[in-house]
Amino acid sequence: MLNTVHARMLVTFKTKAYPNITMFGDVAVRLLKMMGHSGTVPSAILAADVPAALERLKAAIAEEKKRAAAASPPAAERDEDREEPPIGLPTRAVPLIELLEAAAERGADVMWDS
Repeated sequence: MLNTVHARMLVTFKTKAYPNITMFGDVAVRLLKMMGHSGTVPSAILAADVPAALERLKAAIAEEKKRAAAASPPAAERDEDREEPPIGLPTRAVPLIELLEAAAERGADVMWDS
């Protein structure tokens, strides 16, 4: 279980290759751990390590999508009148994946802080 402090903080990811991205702390820490990082805020990934972190994140997100698909009810059983479904982790990861792709392409470090 994530620390409740993470749920209340915002984490901003920065690189010279892409605009800054800010997300909720609990989501950011989960994504950082998927990348193979400890989840420490603040911290950074050196440019040479960004491609490997990106690949680990993409692989973890692919697994998350498989789990979500297996857990969701069939379309015929869904209640279409319900509220909008919550935004899943794979969707929340898209901006960070784009930032990491840009950083990898341009050989830039990635930093984050709260």
